[in-house]
Parts: sequence; structure tokens; C-alpha cells
Amino acid sequence: MQSHNKLTIPGFVCAHTHLYSALARGMPAPAETPRNFVEILERVWWRLDRALDAEAVEISALVGAVEAAKAGCTTLVDHHASPGRGGNAVDGSLDLVAAAVAEVGLRAVVCYEVTDRNGPDEARAGVRENDRFLARVRREPPRLVRAMVGAHAAFTLSDATAEALADVARRHRAGVHIHVAEDAVDARKDGRSTVSWLKARGLLDERALFAHCIHVDDADVALIREAGAWVVHNPRSNANNAVGYAHPSRFGERLLLGTDGIGADMRAEAQFAFFAARDHGDPLDPGATLARNRAFAAASFGIESLDDTITLDYASPTPVDDGNFGGHLLFGLGAARVRDVVVDGHVVVRDGVCVNVDEERIYARAREIAARLWARL
Repeated sequence: MQSHNKLTIPGFVCAHTHLYSALARGMPAPAETPRNFVEILERVWWRLDRALDAEAVEISALVGAVEAAKAGCTTLVDHHASPGRGGNAVDGSLDLVAAAVAEVGLRAVVCYEVTDRNGPDEARAGVRENDRFLARVRREPPRLVRAMVGAHAAFTLSDATAEALADVARRHRAGVHIHVAEDAVDARKDGRSTVSWLKARGLLDERALFAHCIHVDDADVALIREAGAWVVHNPRSNANNAVGYAHPSRFGERLLLGTDGIGADMRAEAQFAFFAARDHGDPLDPGATLARNRAFAAASFGIESLDDTITLDYASPTPVDDGNFGGHLLFGLGAARVRDVVVDGHVVVRDGVCVNVDEERIYARAREIAARLWARL
């Protein structure tokens, strides 16, 4: 709806992010520059998540949610990891993430990223955290929070852990949120394609949320589409990590869009996705993809559609309607200020300011915690 140099549209949904990365901005570089994707994980992200404690988990989620709200993103599908030292930041971590996002006033679909990379005890702790939080959400569904079953990627999962995750998913009738074939290292598992391996362990169905799916072949794509799983395209992150291009048109009407932790500015992500698709000769309608993001989020909350809205300061020199919204999204809205945000009937941002939290206090605290976090690195 357009009036008086303002445009009100549905809120954006980020279908795959990592809120725990909020304090990585400006983080000290590793002693040795990573030469490939696995080294990026080992020297950057896995160092960070092992250094997280409860305080850092909470403030990361608060900062991430504030910045999402001010970018017009009203729902965050988060993929959380905080093994800490000896796994001491796993238990209760989803409560911290969910409470922080809800405090800002946004919706969240959360999970814990289970992995065997730190040993079986921490893997079991991650499975328990998913199980516990899913039980809590089923027992008394919070107004703004839902949950999935989280897993890092097949190449860091044992058979036993994958089967335990599948059991949690079955019991709670929940989808599995997992990175799939982001890099060639995750293309195959135990002599078969990763997608086939996931299917054999009960982790591929219509509720599954597969992030990336770059290094999948035609047979894998057929399995994904036959199961009706969702695939999240994260083009800026993929370009940054130099892991390849997903050719997202392969996934048809089950394609979603995420940031993989590079903030939650879905206008920027949609624009980059469009230009990357043009460059690769792979057609992509970012407006339709963002609409599917909203449909996925609505289904996660068990409702027909989200009533979340954002109002932008947007003085358009041309008419805006449903038919040409994509053109405005790609070539105009990026510079538009998010003025107001309403989630589930409640005001979250008014005149560019988050109304439920003290932004200045959050950022001052974040700088203190980030300094301590970086020292632990």
C-alpha cells in the first residue's frame, strides 16, 4: 500500500541465518589465512562458536534481532551453535535465543546445530537441547517462537547422531534444518550422495529445510523435489566463501532465500540473488521467492498467512503495484528507510527505533562482551 511517500508491505522473512555471528564483525583474523571452505570453518566459525558462553549467545541474538527489525525482517529462521568449552553453552541456549528475539518483538523459528565435530558427548547434548526445546514449544507454544531440529552438515554427523536427530524429528513432527552440500566436501557421504545419505536416515521429507544445496546433481535434485523439502539459497554467503553457485531455479516452488548469518537485510539478499542469477543465466524471481519465505514462516506458526507489516519511507517516481513490485524491490527499495514495523499486531519499530528494547544499552553491552569473546579466541 502506497501513500504520502510511504510504502507498507509485508515483513520480510530470513529463511536461514546464524544469529550467533552478530559479534563476529571486526573479529581478529586467524593466524593463518584459510585456503578453503573447511579451513574457513575451522579457523573462523568453529573457533567462534566454541568461545561462546550464555552471555554472548543472548547478546548476539539481541543485536541480530534489533538489526533484523530495522531492516524490515520480521521472522528469523535461526540455526544456532554454541558448543562452548566442553559443551557448557549448549543446554538452555535455545531459550536464550528465543527469548532475545521475542524481547525485540520478532518471530523466530529456532534449532540447535548438532554436530559430532567436538565429540559424541557434545553431539548428544545438542540432540537433547533440540528435543527439550521442541517439547517446550509443543506443550505451551510461545506467541512468537517455533522450533525445528538442527544439524550442522552430513560431513560432521555420525550415523548414530543422524538417527537420533531423525527420532527427535519424528516424535515432534518437526522438520530438520541442516546445511547440505554447501561445499564439495559435503557432496558425498559413505560412498553415496549426501542427499541419498540423509534420505536413508529419515532426514529428508516435506518438513526438511536444506540450506545451500550447491554441490547436488540432477538425481539429488529429483530426490529433494520428490520429498517436497525446502531449499534455502544464500548467494552472498556462497560468493563470500567461494563455494560455488547453487543454480536455484532447479528447486522450483520449494526455493527460499536466506543470508547464512550475513545480517538479515533481505532486500540486499534479494537484489544480489537476482543479479547472480542473471550472471549465471539462471532465472530467479526474488519477489516470488520472498513470498514463499513468508508462506514457510506462516506454516511454521500453523497459520494461513502472517499479518506482519513494515512501512518504508519511499518516494517512488512511478506507480507501485503487485505487478511491478519486483522492479521496485530490486531498483528502489534498497535505499528506503524502514520507518515502522508491526509483528502480530504489536509495534516493534516506530520511526526507525526499536520500541521494546534499549538499543544503546544493548550495543554498549555487546561491545564489552565482544571484547571478552575475542580474547577467548
